[in-house]
Amino acid sequence: MEYRALGRTGVQVSRLCFGTMSFGGDADEATSRALFARCRDAGINFFDCADVYAGGKSEQLLGKFMAGARDELVIATKAHFGTGPAPTSRGSTRYHLVRAVEASLKRLNTDRIDILYLHHFDANTALDDSLKSLELLLQQGKISYPAASNFSAWQTMRALGIAERRGYAPLACLQPMYNLAKRQAEVEILPMAIEMGLGVCSYSPLAGGLLTGKYTAAAAGGFSGAEGRLVSNTMYQARYGDRLNHEIAAGLGALARELGHHPASVAVAWVASHPGITAPILGARNLEQLEPSLKALDVPMTAELRERISKLSPTPPPAHDRSEEKR
Repeated sequence: MEYRALGRTGVQVSRLCFGTMSFGGDADEATSRALFARCRDAGINFFDCADVYAGGKSEQLLGKFMAGARDELVIATKAHFGTGPAPTSRGSTRYHLVRAVEASLKRLNTDRIDILYLHHFDANTALDDSLKSLELLLQQGKISYPAASNFSAWQTMRALGIAERRGYAPLACLQPMYNLAKRQAEVEILPMAIEMGLGVCSYSPLAGGLLTGKYTAAAAGGFSGAEGRLVSNTMYQARYGDRLNHEIAAGLGALARELGHHPASVAVAWVASHPGITAPILGARNLEQLEPSLKALDVPMTAELRERISKLSPTPPPAHDRSEEKR
């Protein structure tokens, strides 16, 4: 396993992060334990969770599994989305964030959360107040580094500006979606992260399973050929249901066969090869799904190969229209 610094924190994290969303949900406790153990055997020291995963069970199981090695691990979790029926049980308000972190600490059975992500930008709460809440939690020793998930570039820069003016700890890490079918992060988020020295732990490198090659395009659109989120989850169907995504997956599958690697290995390796990515977040329901992703670091991702893979999907347009001038 390779390790690198998480942004400017100096904290050394594994080149691959494991996302525990399946713990207590798609994966029962025994399977979840096996997934955790396999990741540790592979050298992964970086685990991602959220308070809403499996209704809190994911954090509970992660806390149980990591108990004997807490100080060897970097643990991230998130807060924002609803954890109960009350209107106060959601958002990035101080009211909710403080309670959410205290609840996560109990479920994780730990004294601190290494990285706490605001799980989504909250348009209804003053960003200054959300950041002040993170600073309060940091000063109390309950979190080590503030971070943001699903923030745009302008939202991130605004947060960094507020933190600098107020003397708060700046965001240390971002968590955007990024895969061969969803490349919007290349336009502004990843260049910004490089410029500002932010860590980036991107999620969904396999596009919800699309890029594993297990799905086939149904005649009338949609997906068929396997069980999984693209068949059973309407959100993922909407996200990846476009015909072009089927073509991207088919092209990647053909190229992977030529290279002698599993499509999932190539897909994760492509994400990891972007200079702005610290660690892609792997996800799996069982050991069989996990293995190809763990082998991503075995793919010799040269600049030429990355360019060849990139040509399988459209390059997103630039952030402005003055692209005709060469400098």
